[in-house]
Amino acid sequence: MRQCIDQAQAASARAEVPVGALVVETRSGKVIARTGNAPIGICDPTAHAEILALRDAAYKTNNYRLGGLTLYVTLEPCTMCAGAISNARIDRVVYGASDPKGGAVENGVRFFESPSCHSRPEVLGGVLAEECGQVLKDFFKARRKKRKG
Repeated sequence: MRQCIDQAQAASARAEVPVGALVVETRSGKVIARTGNAPIGICDPTAHAEILALRDAAYKTNNYRLGGLTLYVTLEPCTMCAGAISNARIDRVVYGASDPKGGAVENGVRFFESPSCHSRPEVLGGVLAEECGQVLKDFFKARRKKRKG
């Protein structure tokens, strides 16, 4: 998760909402893909950290099915990302901070519990939640301060 936080901080430095993600081989722990949010930088509303990490992992494994892999992300995935995680057949999702407003795993639509969810990964939330959340709080605090100043 600390590597995800590094990716989130890198996204913040690019003025992107600081969310970082990694895709890791579940058994070996080998990192397959790592990235941060980039919708502004690449002009793509779907360029959430999770989506970019899934795309990179699929490319690197030459397979759109990502069984045997774990997705780590600093923030609870949104509905779009939860759908992509399910379609990719990710085995496990580990996230840091929960997102009462935009999350779709433990909050909101709770996508993985939905009848329309094709594949339900194992989920572990709250890993380094305070640190993950603090990166977001710091980013938005600085953004508000900049707007006022």
